[in-house]
Amino acid sequence: MIISKTLNRHENDGVVYYTFPKLESAGGNLHAFSTRLGGISTGDCASMSFGFSLGDNRDNVLENYRRFCAAFCVKAENAVLSQQTHTANLRIVTKDDVGKGIFRERDYTDIDGLVTNETDIVLVTQYADCTPLVFFDPVTKTVATSHAGWRGTVAEIGKKTVELMSKEFGAKPENILVGIGPNIGVCCYEVDDPVINEINKLLYLDFNSCYTSKGNGKYMLDLRETNRQILLNSGIKTENIDVADLCTCCNSDIFHSHRATGGKRGTLAAMISLK
Repeated sequence: MIISKTLNRHENDGVVYYTFPKLESAGGNLHAFSTRLGGISTGDCASMSFGFSLGDNRDNVLENYRRFCAAFCVKAENAVLSQQTHTANLRIVTKDDVGKGIFRERDYTDIDGLVTNETDIVLVTQYADCTPLVFFDPVTKTVATSHAGWRGTVAEIGKKTVELMSKEFGAKPENILVGIGPNIGVCCYEVDDPVINEINKLLYLDFNSCYTSKGNGKYMLDLRETNRQILLNSGIKTENIDVADLCTCCNSDIFHSHRATGGKRGTLAAMISLK
């Protein structure tokens, strides 16, 4: 069993998932980051997988949603899944949207972040190495989740999520709690010049802590630290950010990892709901 110093591990009816201490202790929200453990999918998607487009059986995926949501006490039928395309586009979710993308068709595309101030809606982000972000403002009672691959990261989806929470619901950045979930770590995430050139456009970043050069146009990129600095630039307090210390690629027996498997994998999920 892998040990995390920054995440709380839970197991319920065979479903293993992680949560963040700050978000848990704040109350008012239920959130979880999935693992591969506890589902019924088979083959490359075994066993807990949430993707409908990777060759998995649809009924298996739906059962995985039911099992996972039951494990951390939310209703699967209230879950909302966006069509993620590595943008920084966001959508405000209401009760009219529950079930979209999972149990019924959605009427939106190209959305990588979801925000709501309504209770019992379960916001879902899918990933398999990219960086999942979850947000909770205990003052205005607003939650959000965003999908930050390198494209979403350089498009500052974390910052834009904070701005939307502020604009639409009056959330103050200094009150918002954020969790940066398990993703591919700097230990495993090699990128090239085109990616770093985009990172370098965010002039407020401390580049020395965001990536290191390997020479020959290759770099090791730290998406967690890059997103953390983007969040700090948006006004989030250092002490209000929890950062995962588990690499999906290093631990591909526990987490689905695109890079570790050459794309032969299932999909993880980060979920958050306002109580």
